[in-house]
Amino acid sequence: MLSKKEQQPLISCQNVTMGYEGVAVLSNLTFNVESGDYLCIVGENGSGKTTLIKGLLGLAQPQSGWITTPGLKKNHVGYLPQQNQIQRNFPASVYEIVLSGCLNGSGLLPFYTKKQKQQAQQNMQKCGIEDIKNKCYRELSGGQQQRVLLARALCAAQSLLILDEPVTGLDPIAAGEMYDIISKLNRQGLTVIMISHDVTAAVNRAGKILHLEKDGTFFGTAHRYVHSDLGSRFLFSGCRCDNCIIMGSSRKGEFADGMNMNTTNHNQTPQAKQNGVKAFDNMVQNSGEMQGGFAKTSNKSLNKAKDGGQEDGNQ
Repeated sequence: MLSKKEQQPLISCQNVTMGYEGVAVLSNLTFNVESGDYLCIVGENGSGKTTLIKGLLGLAQPQSGWITTPGLKKNHVGYLPQQNQIQRNFPASVYEIVLSGCLNGSGLLPFYTKKQKQQAQQNMQKCGIEDIKNKCYRELSGGQQQRVLLARALCAAQSLLILDEPVTGLDPIAAGEMYDIISKLNRQGLTVIMISHDVTAAVNRAGKILHLEKDGTFFGTAHRYVHSDLGSRFLFSGCRCDNCIIMGSSRKGEFADGMNMNTTNHNQTPQAKQNGVKAFDNMVQNSGEMQGGFAKTSNKSLNKAKDGGQEDGNQ
């Protein structure tokens, strides 16, 4: 049995450039998707997220570079695209729509097998829609419709599930339910690639992040992304892992002690207060962890300290 290091990746992208009519929207992109990964692709509109997905599905070819699938069979991929208005009004039952996801593996058979029907039933149970399987699809809520389409995609997703913004248009509760189902599927061993505009949810749910940007890209673990320059621009809070929380609390304590020592003592000279502010300023500049909301809070405190020192100096 091959070790994890010796196993081939499901998908390998090497120096991939993709675009339309000769205009590149992705340039020299390199990354691998391993079995069991939960990869979120994030980035601004026009950064090439959907174009990349088309390339991974074989629906579009790279202008240069290679997309290979050494560890993946094409009929083992389930795909949940963005839904349009025509699909929302499709006049079929939930069960019929879910079962249609088995067509890719039916070959030349003119009917569904018993195994495929059992598979459709199991996937409806995984998505929590078995009790509405006889209802008409177009009569369902947006959240229910998305779970139906997810169950349909699962009928083909023996190895890989690809989702293009699966929670768009859903209310927070329905979106949370979708995210929970997807996370559970991944924990059960299914590889997931998901496009998302919700960077915070991507970091909290996924194991790896691919951030596409015109001026550069990031590919790595969600933890590394939080600490990256690119990640810090799109996140409102810093890393919440145990080590970073402990380190952040320690630094907040140092900051509070320093500010109490250097700014609240009215007997100190303005110069002493400014020295204390400068010392904290140096600590911020030398710290790799001062990001997100904590950095913003520290900057506000720093400005207040400087203003206080100047006011005292003018008195």
